[in-house]
Amino acid sequence: MGARKVSKRVEPAPSAPPIFRTVFEQEFTYVWNVLRRLGVAQRELEDMTQQVFLQVHSQLATFDASRPLRPWLFAFAFHVASNHRSLARHRVELCVVAPDMADSVPAADEQLITRQELELAELALTRVSFERRAVLLLHEIEGRTIPEIALALEIPLNTAYSRLRLARQEYELAVRRLRAQRGES
Repeated sequence: MGARKVSKRVEPAPSAPPIFRTVFEQEFTYVWNVLRRLGVAQRELEDMTQQVFLQVHSQLATFDASRPLRPWLFAFAFHVASNHRSLARHRVELCVVAPDMADSVPAADEQLITRQELELAELALTRVSFERRAVLLLHEIEGRTIPEIALALEIPLNTAYSRLRLARQEYELAVRRLRAQRGES
């Protein structure tokens, strides 16, 4: 009788959290755009982005590297923007529309149409309630699933589904109203 070979189950070592400098350099533009879409004024974006990354820096050791980074960053941006909005001096202002960087340069008439559609979309987003807008952005722009969104925003799953449904309704209504105001059909 030979000796039985006992195999030990080797657990994979937990992934180390990412290096802050790498996260900052790779995700700065993403966080900036999230804050802008959440309604932070252009003049406040730099300070608010810095606040997000200060919080990220303090919590980076708790990040589960097996999960996607961007929903985690979005949650920080959401909370910073939410706290920022609660200040009275920030309640009235609408965000200035600043398009994301384009990959190529279309013709002038296409640029005008694209710019008008982008302005309409950005303005319609401002008409969607803040909490619902966050779910809408994560799902429609970021392509995240509702369970991922619920986890990132720390809300119940059914609440996330409900917010998405209501956000889509608010957005569509806002687009229709804005087009009517512009005399479009």
